[in-house]
Amino acid sequence: MQDPLVASHDVGALRRPNLFIVGAMKSGTTFFTQLLGDHPQIFICSPKEPCYFGDPDRLRSVWPYAWQLGLWRSEQAYLQLFSSAGDATWVGEASTSYSASPIISDVAPLIHQFAPDARILYIMRDPVERTISHYWHMVNHLNEYRRPLAAIRDDPYYMAVSYYARQLAPYLQHFGTNRVYTLTFEQLVARPVETVQSVYAWLGVDAAFVPTDVDIPINVTPDTVVQPRASIMKLSQTALWRGIRSYRPEALRKYLATLALKTVHPHKISMDKVIQYLRPIQRAQTQELRSLLNRDFPEWTTLGLAPAAPKLAAGRLRPHVASRQG
Repeated sequence: MQDPLVASHDVGALRRPNLFIVGAMKSGTTFFTQLLGDHPQIFICSPKEPCYFGDPDRLRSVWPYAWQLGLWRSEQAYLQLFSSAGDATWVGEASTSYSASPIISDVAPLIHQFAPDARILYIMRDPVERTISHYWHMVNHLNEYRRPLAAIRDDPYYMAVSYYARQLAPYLQHFGTNRVYTLTFEQLVARPVETVQSVYAWLGVDAAFVPTDVDIPINVTPDTVVQPRASIMKLSQTALWRGIRSYRPEALRKYLATLALKTVHPHKISMDKVIQYLRPIQRAQTQELRSLLNRDFPEWTTLGLAPAAPKLAAGRLRPHVASRQG
């Protein structure tokens, strides 16, 4: 039986995306995508994160909302997201799961096979700050109950996303430097109009366009989050608890529900031990990124990196993006 959502469209007649904002999550991707989508020559689908190219088994565990959307099941359903793109020059999506290797792997070759002439946009953030923000996101949305250091140390997902050189390398390999543009969250927040207009220029659309709401980053870490208590979460995972589930009276269930959650103020929690743990690891990873892109990241102050000596190529410095032309 044909999917009723796509029955009125032949897959060959639908627009195919040619612009992919691939992450990193908690680096301002939603804000950045909003600025891009404001441009009349750029269309961004809704939902912005279809996660079509992510392995569904891994997607189910790390991004259940996208898995439940089920767009990975059908190319027609995926392409239907772009059916109202009209004559937009660039048709895009922004799935941060596309830069979560090795948790979700082999996305770059799949995108290249699907759209070999596509452009890739990759936004990054101070990796220590991004990792911490990622933790609070998981607390707020996916029941992360562990303490910050334990969670970040024991779950590879947190630090993998901040390993930008590893995430970026497959895209450079498959698309080449001419089709990959990198920028940082800090650039975007400090100079939103200038930064996004540079991206417009790279895409070959009207670079004089000024998007709306350029001073409103969204999806920042909230002042308060509700976190499951570790003791209750651990108890709920035991065989004994599962065995007596059907015998618990309603009054007891409601009482336990009130005990299971606690209100936490992220900005009041000391992250000194987390920073001490992350800094040497992510400093070394950022050195790899510096070599890969031939640029420094002075805006990432948490790392305490000294500026590298400038490397000259053909008598001049390379730009602070993988490419501005192509």
